[in-house]
Amino acid sequence: MDSIIFDVDGTLWNSTEIIAKAWTDCVRKEYQLDMTITPEMLMSVFGQLLPDIAKKIFPRLSEDMQLEVIEACCDAEHRALLKTCAPLYKNLEYVLKELSKSYPLYIVSNCQAGYIEVFLESTGFGHYFSGHLCPGDTGMAKADNIRKIVADNGLSDPVYVGDTDGDHNACKKSGVPFIFAAYGFGQTEHPDYVIQEPEDLLKLCL
Repeated sequence: MDSIIFDVDGTLWNSTEIIAKAWTDCVRKEYQLDMTITPEMLMSVFGQLLPDIAKKIFPRLSEDMQLEVIEACCDAEHRALLKTCAPLYKNLEYVLKELSKSYPLYIVSNCQAGYIEVFLESTGFGHYFSGHLCPGDTGMAKADNIRKIVADNGLSDPVYVGDTDGDHNACKKSGVPFIFAAYGFGQTEHPDYVIQEPEDLLKLCL
C-alpha cells in the first residue's frame, strides 16, 4: 500500500441532516415545491451521480428542471456546510493525521464541483490531503476518476475507502482494493476489507 483514497459522505462525515434542510428550504422558497427532503432520502442516493440523484429526488420534474433544481440545491448546501460543519465520524482528524504521516491521502467522490473543497474548508482538513477529483471537475464517473488520480500522482498500490456498493463497483473497475466503511450509508458484498469506525484504518494500514 502506498496511498489511501477516500469517499466523503458516509465515510468522512455525515452531512445528510444539514443538506436535507438546505435542499428542502431551497425547493420550497425558490421553486414553490411542496416537499420535504429527508436525511434518509439522501442516504439512499448519495454516492450516485448528480443527474441520477435528481431523477430520484425530483421524478415529477422534466429532466432540464431536475438539473436546474438540484444545482440550486447544491449551491444552498455549500452555503449551509460552510456555515456549519457536518458531524465527523469518530476520531476522524486523529486518524487522518496519523495516516498522513505514512501515506499521501486523496479524495474521489461522485459529487458536484466544489463539494470536496467545501468539506476541506469547513473541516480545516485540507493539509491532510494531496489531491481530489469528482465528476463535477472531470465529467467522469468514479472508476475513471480513481484511475486518473492514480495515474496523475504515480500511485502504484492505492486502496479506496468508501461506504456503498457503488464505491465497491468503482474499485473493481479501476483495479483498486476496497475498504468498506460499514458505519456509513450503504451495504456491499465481499469487500476486500471492512472497518467499523475510522480508527480501524490505523490497525489495517499502519
